[in-house]
Amino acid sequence: MSAERLEAAAEPGRELPLDSHLHTDLSPDSDVPIDVYAALAVERGIAELAITDHVDFDARDPAYDFASFADRERSVRDAAERWAPRGVAIRFGAELTYNRTWDADVRAHLARHSYDFTIGSVHDWPDSPYVPSRVRTWATGRALDEVLAPYVAEIAAAAGSGLFDTIGHLDVVRRYLHGTVSAPEIFGAVELFEPALRALVDSGTALEVNSSGYRHPDGEAYPGPPLVARYRELGGLAVTAGSDAHRKGHFAWALEAGYRVLAEAGFTTLAFRRGGDRVAVELPARVRGPGPGMASPNTGRVGSL
Repeated sequence: MSAERLEAAAEPGRELPLDSHLHTDLSPDSDVPIDVYAALAVERGIAELAITDHVDFDARDPAYDFASFADRERSVRDAAERWAPRGVAIRFGAELTYNRTWDADVRAHLARHSYDFTIGSVHDWPDSPYVPSRVRTWATGRALDEVLAPYVAEIAAAAGSGLFDTIGHLDVVRRYLHGTVSAPEIFGAVELFEPALRALVDSGTALEVNSSGYRHPDGEAYPGPPLVARYRELGGLAVTAGSDAHRKGHFAWALEAGYRVLAEAGFTTLAFRRGGDRVAVELPARVRGPGPGMASPNTGRVGSL
């Protein structure tokens, strides 16, 4: 990580246009009431928030039936009304856990329910080799391509599904493999992620830079800068950024550092959706570099539009 980005990662973001990935106490792994985030947004100058509580489709996963769609929507819409006069826009989103096993369930859910903004994410699904009780034993002694293959297959399927506005924390498998496979090893083998990156390009789905990685041991965003740069080289046009906060102290944490990863790859805008067509949200001038600008945010197909 560059010294400049390390400094930016050391504190919460301020005076930024968007944090597009936040979890409230309607996610089983968060304890934050929605109004706490809204108050912090006023204090720190974060203009727009997407509340993206977890939606799971495997009964063994913690967010399966944890909170109903109606309760989640009511919480966000009511908060949006309360906080709009204070200058904070709050959007109703979801982070939907994707796996090919329950692809049909995800499609059915999105056909029934309308969100302003959707994140599709792959986590350590119950039958995967990445669950903490077995990941180290399973990964030790295997070649890197074999270690990454099950995860990349699922993330590529999510990216190509056309279901989501963005794909969350594309290389979060680094977190599951920490202590067994290092970030430099993974960043040195970017080609292993190309099926997922190309699926994003082909589907027009945005790539999320998730700044929660700066809170984790290897200290880089998800995905790391080499993957973001390769996505751009492959023709990727649409990106977004979020802090993935689950605690009050994580709100907008290192978000400016995440913005800088995007700027360094040549992006000048974030792709976002407020329930209608995709819109472009400009990166602040202070983080934008001299690289080429991003093409029209409406280029390509957005899966859930």
